[in-house]
Amino acid sequence: MTAKLCFLLGVVCICVGLLPAVALAQGTMVGQVKDESGGVLPGVTVEASSPALIEKVKTAVTDEQGRYRIVDLRPGTYKVTFTLTGFNTLSRDGLQLSADQTLNLNADMKVGSLSETITVSGQTPQVDVQQASRVTNITREVIDMLRCRAT
Repeated sequence: MTAKLCFLLGVVCICVGLLPAVALAQGTMVGQVKDESGGVLPGVTVEASSPALIEKVKTAVTDEQGRYRIVDLRPGTYKVTFTLTGFNTLSRDGLQLSADQTLNLNADMKVGSLSETITVSGQTPQVDVQQASRVTNITREVIDMLRCRAT
């Protein structure tokens, strides 16, 4: 009975000892994002999504050199999406990531169509369309003066 107990205790110890190694078997995605001319793009949002992730999506933003790094990714199939205002969204689908792998994924983004929206608002002036006449009072002196000039 003690031999079986020692054997079971040994198996449990080995399994518990291997758990940290399994937990550390995570992948990483790194890369650099540039525009069509080869200039680096800081501020690009990079999303890695996979059913293998508990949170379903992990996000990173490129630094001033256009580089990003997404860590602690479980092994599986990923879709990576790159987005930045003024540029077309770029997606890569079906990327396989295995345990302890660092996947180098660079991206070249194209300038998107630029558009502007102009909204003009204003108020119409207040115009009295009911009464379009002007009233003026003329004194007797003005009437007499006009008569003298007419003759």
